[in-house]
Amino acid sequence: MNQDRPTIDIDDSMADAAAHWCMRLHEGDCTTAEREAFGRWLAADPRHAEEYQAMLAIWHTADLLPRPAQAIGHAGPVRRSGRRWRAQAYAAVIALAALPLVGWIGWEQGWVPNRYQHFETTDHMQTVQLSDGSTVQLNLNTDLTYLNFKHQRRVTLKHGEAFFTVHHDSTHPFVVRAGNGQARVTGTRFNVWKYQDTVKVTLVEGSVLVSSEGKTGYRLGPGMQAIYRKGDFEPQLLENSNFADALAWRSGKLVLDNLTLEQALPAINRYLDKPLRLADSGTGQIRISGIYNTREVGQLVNNLPKVLPIYLTRSNDGSTVLNRISPPPAKR
Repeated sequence: MNQDRPTIDIDDSMADAAAHWCMRLHEGDCTTAEREAFGRWLAADPRHAEEYQAMLAIWHTADLLPRPAQAIGHAGPVRRSGRRWRAQAYAAVIALAALPLVGWIGWEQGWVPNRYQHFETTDHMQTVQLSDGSTVQLNLNTDLTYLNFKHQRRVTLKHGEAFFTVHHDSTHPFVVRAGNGQARVTGTRFNVWKYQDTVKVTLVEGSVLVSSEGKTGYRLGPGMQAIYRKGDFEPQLLENSNFADALAWRSGKLVLDNLTLEQALPAINRYLDKPLRLADSGTGQIRISGIYNTREVGQLVNNLPKVLPIYLTRSNDGSTVLNRISPPPAKR
């Protein structure tokens, strides 16, 4: 879905079926029988798969559109369930896509984007170009979506890490939403990392305004970093941060410079299928240093007992737990 104005020209019955399956498969009560029926529908006609992929793009976009109250500038709360809003937004996007005039009005009001791009990496890095001319380098295990609205360019970083080289446009701000905050620029080079509820922004060149839940923002200069977590009223500026370490992933390196395990685990866990856990706070205070290949972090985990006073165990869910080896009692 990457075009100047949202339009569609498809068979109505096929579109209805694709919309039905898209909604059902995203509901928690979708049954095994329904999934099997969906498989049969896909196999019945090659066009069904194409239509379903188009509907998935619309579905993904619906999640990123402004809520109705936001769209009309209403400041009060909107009491709607997540499922009800999702269905309404989804229906609205289909309606706007189907009617060029209504779609144009939505674009003019800033409610509907005219460009949509979605990128996802797993075990490899990727460099992509956005429709506005900006480039983004994606780290492993990263999910990113770009929407171009009339009044702003908007990126949503669901998880992972990305380095942005933003095409300058002073009248069309570039906003990266991650977690419960955002970074706003007009043209610059910066890095955004999101792991669980933690987001870190590192500025290389230009200027970036970082804000969190409380909407209080800090403007970063080159070499500065800010971090925020869910519930933070304002971001925290990081002092004495190592600029090079934060960007080492672009060369496939993970740099741990005399960090406690508590500090290092978020950086390590982003490369693992199942996160490492600490047995206790004492284990978390053990320090680790080194430079590692981001593709071989699993091997790093297996080697930790060889370089640190720890041993590994497994939790009930299969996660690896780091346990401190207690020092022998002092001789009297």
